Amino acid sequence: MASSSSLLSEDQPRCSICLDVFTDPVSTPCGHNYCRVCLKEYWDSSSCCQCPVCKTEFPTRPELSVNTFISGLAAHFKKSVQIKSSRTPEKRTSKPTKVLCESCSEEKLEAVKSCLDCGVSYCETHLALHKTTPKFKKHKLMDPVENLEDYICQKHERPLELFCRDDQTCVCQFCTEGEHKTHSTVPIEEESGEKKTQLGKTQAEVQQMIQDRLKKIEEIRQSVELNKKSSEKEKVDGVEIFRALLRCIERSQAELLEEKQKAAERQAEEFIKELEQEISELKRRDTELEQLSHTEDHLHLIQVYPSLWSPPPTKNWTEVRINSHLRVETLRRALTRLQEELSKEMKKVDEHEMKRIQQYAVDVTLDPDSAHPFLILSDDGKQVRHGDKRQKLPDKLERFDYCVNVLGKEGFSSGRFYYEVQVRGKTEWDLGVTRESSSRKGKIILSPENGYWTVWLRNETEYKALDSPRVPLSLKQTPQKVGVFVDYEEGLVSFYDVEARSHIYSFTGQSFTEKLYQYFSPSLSYGGKNSAPLIITPVKHQK
Repeated sequence: MASSSSLLSEDQPRCSICLDVFTDPVSTPCGHNYCRVCLKEYWDSSSCCQCPVCKTEFPTRPELSVNTFISGLAAHFKKSVQIKSSRTPEKRTSKPTKVLCESCSEEKLEAVKSCLDCGVSYCETHLALHKTTPKFKKHKLMDPVENLEDYICQKHERPLELFCRDDQTCVCQFCTEGEHKTHSTVPIEEESGEKKTQLGKTQAEVQQMIQDRLKKIEEIRQSVELNKKSSEKEKVDGVEIFRALLRCIERSQAELLEEKQKAAERQAEEFIKELEQEISELKRRDTELEQLSHTEDHLHLIQVYPSLWSPPPTKNWTEVRINSHLRVETLRRALTRLQEELSKEMKKVDEHEMKRIQQYAVDVTLDPDSAHPFLILSDDGKQVRHGDKRQKLPDKLERFDYCVNVLGKEGFSSGRFYYEVQVRGKTEWDLGVTRESSSRKGKIILSPENGYWTVWLRNETEYKALDSPRVPLSLKQTPQKVGVFVDYEEGLVSFYDVEARSHIYSFTGQSFTEKLYQYFSPSLSYGGKNSAPLIITPVKHQK
């Protein structure tokens, strides 16, 4: 059979069946010429013996002889094509946008199909035989492609129709009778269908990821806008607070200066009063001396002389000056008033801070898988207390086995969160946060180095922040409800007395790299003395 060629001229001698240059051409009684093999295969696949072109039927299959004239023309054409190909270097052109029919002798039409069995691409006209001839109907057609050799097995020159799942490669039918004989093979269409299904799922996942990220972008933009508005409000509030503090200081300074002036005036008045009293006494003595100097009663003069011969006792006013310095009591009094004013302003700051952080309130539920066997959790996961008996619970990796602790269910690896815990009626408790990888087995030393940021109460009145080193806390009143606020990115963990609306302690400058979980310990019950539960309460936002 003729081999395919893309170098066909207008006057080429070609077979009407294979549409290629004749190979061993024969003639039918009706005068039409075909390749011997092409005509034989055509008649073998047909129920009657007829000419493929004019459809003339023959009662019996005629004897076929080689047409020497056509054979000579074909040989001459093949030789000329080979010479032309050897003399003309192949021109490299850019990849065409369309696949052209390889059987068109005049103007090349665009191919509509490529045949994997023939290894040729055809236009609609030259594809006709593949639609009408039984033999060619069995050929595998596909959408036209330029690199048709990629779709044909290089070893067997057969279409790659199957997919070997063991070797993850495309094979032909002959490959499955050889080295792929025991392998799992399926039609390419089936494997392609499954791949398309998987691609559809992947595409859906990609599209969902796109949507998630678009949503996240919108959230970030909204967050930036909200932060901008919040920052502007905080800036205004902060400026007002500092202005109030400045007014307080200026007022205290003015009062202090006024107090200094008043003190000087009071001292001057006392000095003047005392001087006026001395002047009165001196004037009275001057009058007595004047009268005595004119008396003729010598005896009387001698008798009263001892009491009048010297001036009356008076203060030495030479070094007396108005004191321009404030007395310690006055200064202390002024500083005390200033401290009271500053305390009031700090109270406003704390209230403002509480109002701000409460907007980050989250719903916290206790994780029973982390609870020590002696701890009893409420059904809703909002309360925990120390029980009298050790419960039989699975010894899970996340469960505390020595310290009576429990964690919240949900971890946080970004952003801010806030929650409140009622500690009323307890003599001991621990509260705070811990990182996901922190130790939960054996004795635990609470410290930031060990992944715990906590505050505790001991002996009813002893409060400490378990920093490094530990910090004793002096609280004005006993907290009944404690608020815990975390800013992950800022590395901040703060504690507040909710009812007093005051700050207790803050861990600052921390570096968080993994999930943080809320940490609770109701401590031991001590025979009922500390049996009150820790209760996670809803956050009541302040107006």
